Amino acid sequence: MNQLPENIKTVYFLGIGGIGMSALARYFKEKKCMVSGYDKTPSPITDKLLTEEIDVHFEDNPDFIPDEADLVIFTTAIPTSNKEMQYVKEKQFPLMKRSEVLGCISKDKYTIAIAGSHGKTSITSMASLLFWEQKRLLSFIGGIALNFKSNFLYEADADCLIVEADEYDRSFLHLHPDTALISSMDADHLDIYETGQSMVDAFNRFANNIKSGGCLILKSDLLPRMHFAGKIYTYNLNNPANDFYASDIVIKEERYQFNIHTPTGIIENISFQTGGLHNVENAVAATALAWVQQLPFEWIKHKLSEYKGVKRRFEYIICRDDLIYIDDYAHHPNELKAAIQSAKLLHPTRKICGIFQPHLYTRTRDFADDFARSLDLLDEIILLEIYPAREEPIEGVDAQMLLNKIKNPAKGILDKNELIPYLKSIHPNLIISFGAGDIDRLVEKIKTAFSL
Repeated sequence: MNQLPENIKTVYFLGIGGIGMSALARYFKEKKCMVSGYDKTPSPITDKLLTEEIDVHFEDNPDFIPDEADLVIFTTAIPTSNKEMQYVKEKQFPLMKRSEVLGCISKDKYTIAIAGSHGKTSITSMASLLFWEQKRLLSFIGGIALNFKSNFLYEADADCLIVEADEYDRSFLHLHPDTALISSMDADHLDIYETGQSMVDAFNRFANNIKSGGCLILKSDLLPRMHFAGKIYTYNLNNPANDFYASDIVIKEERYQFNIHTPTGIIENISFQTGGLHNVENAVAATALAWVQQLPFEWIKHKLSEYKGVKRRFEYIICRDDLIYIDDYAHHPNELKAAIQSAKLLHPTRKICGIFQPHLYTRTRDFADDFARSLDLLDEIILLEIYPAREEPIEGVDAQMLLNKIKNPAKGILDKNELIPYLKSIHPNLIISFGAGDIDRLVEKIKTAFSL
């Protein structure tokens, strides 16, 4: 199905608690549809949907599916053994993937699609902040943007769409953007792609989906691997050989200050409160998107100074003289490395106790050596057991396997119920939790345990 059914009034979601699925649920709610759905377990996202009068249940039971559903939207995280999925297929309900629906929504709008194995959520949230109030905007963000406390922005008459383009399962190939941005093409999702080159090939296909007359904004070190005949603008943290880059980057009172260079001028003395040089580079990328749409320099400067970040992206949970606690979604070796190096740069006198929950058996297996090298940058490493998500266990792949590869002797594996007592016993002054699994459910518990 490559177009939405006509006159949609009732929409049902399989996996409604996912970050991308919940944004689509909100979209159809704004369209005055009856919206409901299933998810495996309650979460802060499903709690919020319930407060928005979107019905959510947690029992795999086809009786909950409305007989009059005009469209069922599913995420690939739903297994084929799911009873509701089997019922939907048996009864031949109109069934679409989340990515297919996004592709349909984008067809009649100027579309800005932001892709990359890392950085895409932060760039999407920054771009959404820059464009909000300047354009009639619809935005789907792959995380909770702290400025909006939401993953979804909506204006009824929107003619501009900003969408995070997810490479998992080649989902982003359903999009045909006017402007696209690619921040990184590091190998990941090898359960889908099998090889890093296959993933690069998919990013090239995504770029070549750009509409005629559109443009690609590309991190400069990706240029040798990109085969795109249209207009390309490059960006980089601080390399002046690019169309967009930052200069005079300094830290003053725990905020970054810098200039951003564009093809038509310099935005000077930007004050930026979000941690990490990778986020300064993300700000350069978001500025490139704004420049293409001719947003005023003063507006860009003002909004970047207000940018608060994304929930679970280098998010400060506690910030006191005696303790800093940062929570981060990092689940790839390069993301871990960037976050740890940023913390060291911002807090050079503190010792970092890092808690990492590996995500997926396949990813842990495929990148075990790289994970170990990144985790060795920490002063102390605590591993939780692997979060399986959609996967079955793989023999020999577990937290102990990863621990054995870490050279730093200050390391160990803990159960979740052992974590807080252990942290209290060592009196840390900088804690960082990492992972894309259910480690986020420990954040409030750690915060409470260390509250004064």
